[in-house]
Amino acid sequence: MLRRELTIFLVVGVTTVILDFLTYRSIVALELTRVEMAKTIGFLAGTLFAYFANRIWTFGHKPKVSGTMWRFAMLYAGTLLANVVVNSLMLKFFRANTFVINIAFIVATGFSACLNFLGMKFFVFRSRPAGRPQ
Repeated sequence: MLRRELTIFLVVGVTTVILDFLTYRSIVALELTRVEMAKTIGFLAGTLFAYFANRIWTFGHKPKVSGTMWRFAMLYAGTLLANVVVNSLMLKFFRANTFVINIAFIVATGFSACLNFLGMKFFVFRSRPAGRPQ
């Protein structure tokens, strides 16, 4: 079960990262806003996709379980903060150029992805024993 969930989570995650990255890099390239805001917008675009894909496909969670959306929002608020902070720190400590921007994105995304899987597995879409309400 865990192997199946992790495999699907990785597929969903790669798709989410591609969506996040394309959004982020497009906004940066067009100079529409600061890098931190571009990173936030990209992350949030991926978040919308990730919620539905992980709820339905990865964890097979029932759509009418109360509190799932709030737990997901709390998790993603925390991991968004972690993602943006890690990205910003990488850019602060290394001279920002295309290569460093891409590396910072990858490091920040990897860090928040680990936090997301653990949070979704054990907090958002957690399994409960039969007969106990979620």
